[in-house]
This record gives sequence, structure tokens and C-alpha cells, in this order.
Amino acid sequence: MKKELKDTVVVALGEKLKEYPHFYLVDVTGLNAEKTSDLRRKCFKNDIKMVVVKNTLLHKAFEASDIDFSELYGSLKGSTAVMFTQVANSPAKLLKEYKKEGIPALKAAYAEEGFFVGAEKLEELVAIKSKNELIADVVALLQSPVKNVVSGLNAGGKIHGLLDAIAERNK
Repeated sequence: MKKELKDTVVVALGEKLKEYPHFYLVDVTGLNAEKTSDLRRKCFKNDIKMVVVKNTLLHKAFEASDIDFSELYGSLKGSTAVMFTQVANSPAKLLKEYKKEGIPALKAAYAEEGFFVGAEKLEELVAIKSKNELIADVVALLQSPVKNVVSGLNAGGKIHGLLDAIAERNK
């Protein structure tokens, strides 16, 4: 590969690192063409951008970044694909489907401004909640007291009945 082409790839990887807040380093050694196509299709459906890269070029892109990715340097061995995403846990959920086969396997990840190195971190990554999931949790928590008040008013119809119900609950 010519130096100009390498420089272009490093710049493109650097742009992806800035564009996507989360990425996973995945070992794709042993995937045949059919399984690779299947994985790419699933990535596309889940809004994940998968790119197979040379480790040395990715290392250079890491070095050129504003963020210190030195914790991930040890993971740059063998055949590496990078899964770029806007949602921190979507690649983890996809990789969990393949866990029994072992291919592709998680090498490392950068998600929610944290480093996750090793395949054993997959469960932690799956457990990370997305922004929409967190918003739904907050809305549910905020609705719960309102629902209690409304159901108390509907049941008793009077403020006195509602206060009695609240007093009973606090005992």
C-alpha cells in the first residue's frame, strides 16, 4: 500500500473516531465470506458502521486523536474490525448473538468515554443503557407518583381519602 493511501486511511479513521462516540474492536479471524456478509447486514440494520482495518493504521489514527487510546494498543493484534456506533450497547448486543460460536469476538471497546478490554467485558457493555432507555426510565419514575395520586383520587374521590391512603402506605 502506498504511503499516500495509508495517510488517507488514517485520516478517514480519525474522522470516524470523531464522528462516532463509541466503537468496538472485534476479532474477525475465521469468518468466511458468507458469515462476514451476514455480520455486515446485521450491522447495517442496527446502524453500526463496520470497517476491517490494518492494526498499524488504526494505531496511527489513535495516536493522532485528541483522546488517549493507549489502553487499546494491546488489542491491536490479529485481524481487526472496528464497529462504529452512536448507541453504546448495540454492537455488544449483536456480538452476544455470536458468543456461542466465538467469532467474531470482542477484543476491546470504547463506550461512554470508558475503556473495556477483553471478551469478558461483553456483559458489562450489553448492560449499558442507551440514551432513549435512560429517558424512558426517568419518565416512568416521574409518572409513578402522579399515577398514585390519580388512582387515589379516583378511588376515594376526596382529598381526605387520598391522605389516608398515603398515611397507610408510609406505615
